[in-house]
Amino acid sequence: MSVSTRRGTAVALVVAGLLLLGACAAGPNVAQSPGGYGFWWGLWQGAILPVTFVVSLFTDTVSVYEVDNNGNWYDVGFVLGIALFSAPVLALRGRGS
Repeated sequence: MSVSTRRGTAVALVVAGLLLLGACAAGPNVAQSPGGYGFWWGLWQGAILPVTFVVSLFTDTVSVYEVDNNGNWYDVGFVLGIALFSAPVLALRGRGS
């Protein structure tokens, strides 16, 4: 195989990988509403995510993420809630012995 053929194959694989990853990207939230859940609900739901996840495995009435939210502020609260819960757990993980 020549060098130019290898480069062409590598470029084709990179482009195919990027297209595959791009297909997995989330789309717009069509259910977004200005009166939906905001920052504080996102913070709370991010903090209780581990419990919600376990419960959602056994029932269809509980979901991990609230679709009826007000957009970016809910997302910020959700991620911050996850971080506030997981940071102490990760910090105490190495103190076992």
